[in-house]
Amino acid sequence: MEHKGLKILVHASTWFAPIIVPLVVYLLISDREVKSLSLQALLFHVIMSILISVSLFLSWILIGIPFLIIFGLMAIIAPIMGILRAINDKPYRYPIIGSLVD
Repeated sequence: MEHKGLKILVHASTWFAPIIVPLVVYLLISDREVKSLSLQALLFHVIMSILISVSLFLSWILIGIPFLIIFGLMAIIAPIMGILRAINDKPYRYPIIGSLVD
């Protein structure tokens, strides 16, 4: 499979540049599969940031704490699963986002 390292980089960008790396890869790479993955990662990071921010805000009335835990775990686990799938040359679609982008 082509662009294996690039796919791993897009997934791993969640820990160092979650918006910049997928956006740059999306704009510079012409491979359809990599573009789709970059767009999924970009949307996933933006939506997770919004959900975590709202949950953090709602934590002062306690309802946000469970959501903060769930969304925080999702933001960590989904990219790790993507990295593992990319290492094994298997396609990965981000939860919810993957079905919207294609």
